[in-house]
Amino acid sequence: MRPAQVIIAGAGVGGLSLALSLHQAGICVRIYETVRDPLPLGAGINLQPTAVRELTELGLAIPLAQTGIATQRLNLCNKFGQLIHSEPRGLAAGYRWPQISIHRGELQLMLLRAVRERIGDGNVRTGRKLRSFEQREGSVRARFSDGESGSELVEEADILVGAEGIHSTVRRQVYPDEGEPRFARQILWRGAVESEPFLDGKTMVIAGHFGQRIIVYPIGKIGEGKLLTNWICQMTVPGQAQSPENWNRRVDKEKVLSAFERWRFPWLDLPTLVEQSPSIYEFPLVDRDPVPAWSFGRVTLLGDAAHPMQPVGGQAGSQAILDARTLARALIETGDPIAALKRYDEERRPTVNDIILRNRALGPEAGMQLVEERAPNGFARVEDVISQHELDVIVKSFSAAAGLDVETVNHRPSYLVPLARTIPTSTF
Repeated sequence: MRPAQVIIAGAGVGGLSLALSLHQAGICVRIYETVRDPLPLGAGINLQPTAVRELTELGLAIPLAQTGIATQRLNLCNKFGQLIHSEPRGLAAGYRWPQISIHRGELQLMLLRAVRERIGDGNVRTGRKLRSFEQREGSVRARFSDGESGSELVEEADILVGAEGIHSTVRRQVYPDEGEPRFARQILWRGAVESEPFLDGKTMVIAGHFGQRIIVYPIGKIGEGKLLTNWICQMTVPGQAQSPENWNRRVDKEKVLSAFERWRFPWLDLPTLVEQSPSIYEFPLVDRDPVPAWSFGRVTLLGDAAHPMQPVGGQAGSQAILDARTLARALIETGDPIAALKRYDEERRPTVNDIILRNRALGPEAGMQLVEERAPNGFARVEDVISQHELDVIVKSFSAAAGLDVETVNHRPSYLVPLARTIPTSTF
């Protein structure tokens, strides 16, 4: 039996990770991306140790370490900057792999360079948007349009993977009545700025509560002791979400400062970060409801196309990478492509659907909301407001349900590569 041939629509983190994984598994792959010349756009992303393990097994540990920050700690605070909970992350928590905080655009270009080197430029086709697909006996045909000429290209393969994000064409075709993403009635403003380190320069901070909060963490080293710092300001708003063509639009800093001008703490001056940011972007907090299936014959979904979720707990990118590795393993261990996609669906979908719903309830950050409800004016001792046991239950239940606990990540079998061949953690 000849090896399967796979078409991937979408060259985001998930699609590129899948292309690298399929190449590692000896499976022929071509990847198509709507954008003609991908640029390092976006802001920060957190890669959990379970995802960094997979990228390490793809031989990317060194560029990850050089580009991102190995986050050592997570602090949860109230809106006054008072510490509610602090926990070690990554290597400091006992994982064999770090948590990496990195610029999403730089991560995407890193993956794209590796894909071009390994599968060849001819198999990376940019400026091509997927329009539709149809399944035939023994194959699937995908129709793409050229963004410049408008001409149509028809490609045929054994499998089509839709990894084109929350507005996936593949998902729209298999769920034609789904409609627009679900708006959580919150807006996020975000930026990235060169700054002096706050705290130890390796800590991620989330402060506030459900109605208004900030997320701040370093995502890269600039030189001369400065870091590239990612910040997010999030708050509840009335009304509906902007139409999709207005997502990721630039806004004036005054709009953010009017809501967060008082968020100055002894260890962080958020308004100064906002003032100094060269660009600030606004987008609505959205996700989609879990669906009952990802795989349909020779077609499947991956990453945000399969499970768009709220950015809670740093899970979206990490889960897309795990999708990619699980799908590649299913294809090399299952002779029939249809059976392989079914196996991938059954293995990944229940876990990630659960994460979607947990994220709507603030996931591991739910303790912050409890503190706001119990002590809206701050506290003298956090122990008088919420017990450590209560906080541990919230955080650990999320990690265990998502398979992110130290024991699982460190000791589960490798998806594709024997553990002895991984790059040692000393790389980080």
